Amino acid sequence: MLEYEPLFTLERDRHEVSRLLEILGLPDGARILDVPCGQGRHAHLLAEGGFDVDGLDLSAELLARARARGMGERLRYHRGDMRRLPAEWTGQFDAVLNLFTSFGFFADPADDRAVIAEFARVLRPSGMLVWHGGSRDGVMAQFLPRDWWESSDGTMHAQERSFDPLSGVLTVESHWSGAGGAGKREHRIRIYTATRLAELCADAGLIVEAAYDGWRDRPLTRRSSEMLLVARKQSAFHELPPRKPRR
Repeated sequence: MLEYEPLFTLERDRHEVSRLLEILGLPDGARILDVPCGQGRHAHLLAEGGFDVDGLDLSAELLARARARGMGERLRYHRGDMRRLPAEWTGQFDAVLNLFTSFGFFADPADDRAVIAEFARVLRPSGMLVWHGGSRDGVMAQFLPRDWWESSDGTMHAQERSFDPLSGVLTVESHWSGAGGAGKREHRIRIYTATRLAELCADAGLIVEAAYDGWRDRPLTRRSSEMLLVARKQSAFHELPPRKPRR
C-alpha cells in the first residue's frame, strides 16, 4: 500500500470529493456507487457529506481498510467483480464513480466493454458516470520510462514502464526495498483515448458531456496525462440491431 502513499492524503481526498460534488450537483441523500472503491477514500467522505453510498471492490484487504475508516447507515461495502454487479442494483444509482485509474486491467478488451455496460445498467435514467484515469494522448506525450521515490517508512520504490502502441497496453514493473524487505511485481493496464472511451460509453447508452484535465476545472487537452469524463445515461436507450453487410 505504501507504493502510492505520496498520493493518498486526506487533503487530496477532500479536494477530489469537493470537485465531485461540484460536478455532480446531487441533492442530499442521492445514491452513489463507488466502484472499485479501494480503501474507501472517496466513499467514506461522500457518506459523511450526506449521500447514500455503496462501495464495491474485489480486494478483501482493501475492503477491510475501507471499513476501518468507519461505517454507518449511509455507507455499505460489498465484495464483488465490477463486470457483474448485483442484479438488484439495476437502475438504482444517481451516480457511478470509477476513479484513480481503476479501468483497463482486464486482459480481454471485451471485459472493459462489459464494465461500462454494467455501470449503465445500474444507473437511473439521467444518472451520471464520472470516470477518472490516464489519458493515452497525454501519457504518451510525456512518457516516463522510469522513476523512483521514498515512502514514509524509508522504503525505496522504483518503476520501469513500457508501452505497446498496438494493444494500447502499458506494462509497469515495480520494485521496492527497505527495512521490511524487498520485492517486485508487474501489472498491465490498457490506456484509452477520450475518443474511444466516449464510443464505449455511447454503445452502452451513456453520452459523455464533459472532459476535464484530470481533477482540474479546465478542458482536457492532448497533453493532459489524466482525464475526468462525465457521462449521462440517456432516458431511453435501445441498442441498435447489427448492420447487414453490403453486397
